[in-house]
Amino acid sequence: MMPKATGRWLTLAGLSLMISACGSGQRELQAYIDRIKAQPGGAIEPLPEVRPAPTHVYEPGGRRSPFVPDAPQTAVASNGIRPDPNRAREDLESDPLDSLAMVGTMSNAEGAFGLIQDADGLVHRVRIGNHMGQNYGRITSITETEIELIEMMSDGRGGFYERPASIGLSD
Repeated sequence: MMPKATGRWLTLAGLSLMISACGSGQRELQAYIDRIKAQPGGAIEPLPEVRPAPTHVYEPGGRRSPFVPDAPQTAVASNGIRPDPNRAREDLESDPLDSLAMVGTMSNAEGAFGLIQDADGLVHRVRIGNHMGQNYGRITSITETEIELIEMMSDGRGGFYERPASIGLSD
């Protein structure tokens, strides 16, 4: 067995030998770079001729110009139906009406209540005047088999119209 100090010196000597071997590669690389730099440079090709893009004159020929905005649209007569922007939204208004299911009714001294199950399986108690569905639906009637409501639908021109809808009792 070799003493520890001798092993360390041998390792250090081996590393020094390997590092000194790398130095000669650097000298060869530097010589190659110097040779390349000493060569004369090549000729640069002239830039290609720049030709202007062809122009086109627009002839409308009785058609409207695509560069001029359309005439302002006349205001659509409003029937006065609008959702209340200040009303706080209720829980069931975030779900589409077709994802809700009526699962029953119940009544007490306060009146009749409908039981609505949402897409997550939670059952909500609703009564006349509550809102549900994404189209501002307001409950107008609750029977044993059906909940009727009126939805406010956008007419696509800035106005709204009312449409009846209902949710029947699920099997």
